[in-house]
Amino acid sequence: MARRIAAGAAYGGGGIGLLGVAGVGVLLAEAQLAKRSVGSQGNGAAPPRADGVYGRAFGIRPEGGPPLEPLRFLMLGDSTAAGQGVHRSRQTPAALLASGLAAVAERPVELRNVAVPGARSDDLDRQVSLALADGGWVPDVCVLMVGANDVTHRMAATESVRLLASAVRRLRTAGAEVVVGTCPDLGTIEPVYQPLRWLARRASRQLAAAQTIGTVEQGGRTVSLGDLLGPEFAQNPRELFGPDNYHPSAEGYATAAMAVLPTLCASLGLWPESERPEAARDEGILPVARAAARAAAEGGTEVTAAGGARGPLALLKRRRRRRITHEPSPAPAPAAPAAEGGGLDR
Repeated sequence: MARRIAAGAAYGGGGIGLLGVAGVGVLLAEAQLAKRSVGSQGNGAAPPRADGVYGRAFGIRPEGGPPLEPLRFLMLGDSTAAGQGVHRSRQTPAALLASGLAAVAERPVELRNVAVPGARSDDLDRQVSLALADGGWVPDVCVLMVGANDVTHRMAATESVRLLASAVRRLRTAGAEVVVGTCPDLGTIEPVYQPLRWLARRASRQLAAAQTIGTVEQGGRTVSLGDLLGPEFAQNPRELFGPDNYHPSAEGYATAAMAVLPTLCASLGLWPESERPEAARDEGILPVARAAARAAAEGGTEVTAAGGARGPLALLKRRRRRRITHEPSPAPAPAAPAAEGGGLDR
């Protein structure tokens, strides 16, 4: 099913063929214009490193017992997961999620981020191997954000989904919970014009749906980001996009982190909401293909496996988001180079 959905994105149901030679010429010209515009105002700086322990104060027991062991949190993926476009470690999505997870769990969180700007799904195997190379460090939970570069570099969608599913399977086998932020809506990028914008949006959503199926089949959870961020980014491009017109700003990353945090916490049994679907919020248990299609079209939607004797079923949830806030970052400790900070309004 994932391959069929991905094939729909690749072939477009004949829509691309109907454009004709002149239409293809327009698309190529728009693609070149977008390439020149994107990044023209960026400084090309590497994303800040945010690895370290967050919420150290939660590890101190008032009765004087041994400190609580931190939860182990791993971030993987592309430039979005790495935090490209911001200047402070606490503004990266990994740091925001680590701070939020520490606040909800009331426990320290040790963050490791192996995401690489420009990475596609074919880099996930290397990232997983790097993260698991230290046999004494196994993550409790992982977040993957990948897919945008697969679309822009025209990577075969079937191959993209296969590689993502393989990475999720390796992490699940190691004992980690896995949350995948599916492919963002590339149609929201400001320098992209019609009809290229329409094609970019369609390919993004098709890949997001296929990623959902591949992830759920391996026991992971997904959160759709495209449609959630699309309207907000379109209405506030100056605030939610960074100076390169492509990567999110600090506010944009906070918006994405707020969408992922509930599912991240729920995967560890920490989110204060029932796992049962609420009909009033249009939640339910659906065939996995239908749940994936709805999630791709309705941002902020979580999809997770729900069993099913007659076929694979999935639980579609819309968890309530909480606003993530920043706290001043203290000086880093020698053993933990990242700054501790962040919190969660509950």
